[in-house]
Amino acid sequence: MTVVWPNAPLGEIAPLVRRPILTKAEELYREIGIRSFGKGVFHKAPVTGLDIGSKRVFTVEPGDLLFNIVFAWEGAIAVATEAERGMIGSHRFLTCVPDSTKADARFLKYWFAHADGRERLLQASPGGAGRNRTLGTEKLAAIRVPLPPLAEQHRIVARIEELAAKVAEARGLRVVSAEGMDALTTSAAARILEALTKTVPHLALGSLVTVRGGGTPSKDAPHFWGGDIPWITPKDMKRRVLADAVDHITEIASKESPAKLIAPGAVLVVVRGMILAHTFPAALLQAPATINQDMKALIPDARILPEYLCAVLWAWNPRVLGLVDRSGHDTRKLNTDKLLAFKVPVPSILVQERVVAELDALQAKVDAVKALQTEAATELDAMLPAILDKAFKGEL
Repeated sequence: MTVVWPNAPLGEIAPLVRRPILTKAEELYREIGIRSFGKGVFHKAPVTGLDIGSKRVFTVEPGDLLFNIVFAWEGAIAVATEAERGMIGSHRFLTCVPDSTKADARFLKYWFAHADGRERLLQASPGGAGRNRTLGTEKLAAIRVPLPPLAEQHRIVARIEELAAKVAEARGLRVVSAEGMDALTTSAAARILEALTKTVPHLALGSLVTVRGGGTPSKDAPHFWGGDIPWITPKDMKRRVLADAVDHITEIASKESPAKLIAPGAVLVVVRGMILAHTFPAALLQAPATINQDMKALIPDARILPEYLCAVLWAWNPRVLGLVDRSGHDTRKLNTDKLLAFKVPVPSILVQERVVAELDALQAKVDAVKALQTEAATELDAMLPAILDKAFKGEL
C-alpha cells in the first residue's frame, strides 16, 4: 500500500538562491556540469575569466540542490558536496537551498530523480519534443514535493544509499571481471599463436601488405555526405569485423576526396588517437568502404589470410602498443614505418586457417560469457529505479 505524505511547494522548502559573481580576466574558475539520470555532478576543465567573457555565472555551495534547466526532466539533478564549494555554474544551473529543518537535500534529489519527480519536471519544462525543453524557475518553485517527517527522510536516504552502494559495488565487480577477461583472452590468444607458429618464419608486415590511407571529405561540400558508402573512423572500431559505419559518404566523395574506396578483405587499423593509449584496434573489412586519416588499410598478399593477420594483431595487441609514440600534447600515434617493420609469423595457409579457427572458438566462449554479463548489467541498471520506486511508496 502506497503511503501518502504531506507535500509542499519546492519554493517554500528549498527556494532558489543566486550568488552572482563578476569574473576577473586573469583568474581561473572551475565550472560544474550535471549528468542526466541522477548520475551526479562533474567538474569541467578550468577556464579563465577571459574565456568566460560576459557569460553570467553563479557560485555553488555544499548542500545546494542543483538543476540543469535543459536536462532536468532527464534526471540532471544533484546535490553539491564540499568538492563543489566555490565552483561556478552558468545561468543554466539553478541552485536551490533546502531548509534543513524541513527537508533533506538528498531526499529531494532522489525524489526528483524518481519517475514521479521527473514527470513533474517534464511538465515544468515547456518547449518542443525531445531535448528542446527548458525548466521554468517559477514552475520549478511551484512543484509540490512529498515531505515525510525529517527523521523519515533521513532514514529513506540512508536506505537508498546503502542499497545503491551495493548496486555500484556489483557493477564495479562486473567491470573488473570484464577487463580481466579481456586481458586473459588476449594472453590465451597469444599463447595459441606462439604454440602454432613457433617454428615458422617471421616476416615484416611491410613485405606482406599494401598500405592504403584515408581522409575526410570536405564538410563544406554537402553533396559529399549522406550517401551509401561507409566512412569508417576510430569510433567505429569496436568490432573485429566491419561492414558498416556511423557516417556515410557519396560515390562522388569517394572519387573526388582523399577518402577513396577500399575493397573487402583489407585489415583496418587505427594509427592515431587516444584509443592507442590502451588498445590497438584491428578489424576485417567485409564490405566496400572508406576510412579517415587516422586509420590505415592493410591489404594482404597471397601469403597471408586477412582473417589470420587480423587475429595476429589482436592477439599481439600489447606488442603493437609498445610501438606507439606519445606527442607533446599527449596524443598517440603509430608511425607507419614502425608498423610495417613489425614482424608477424607466416605459417602455411593451412596452419593460418587452423589458428583462426582456434581463436574464433576462444572468442565464441568469451562472447557467451559477455552476453551473460550484459544481461546482469541490465538487471543492475534496473535496480536503482526499483529502489526509488519502493522508497517513495513508503515500502523501503
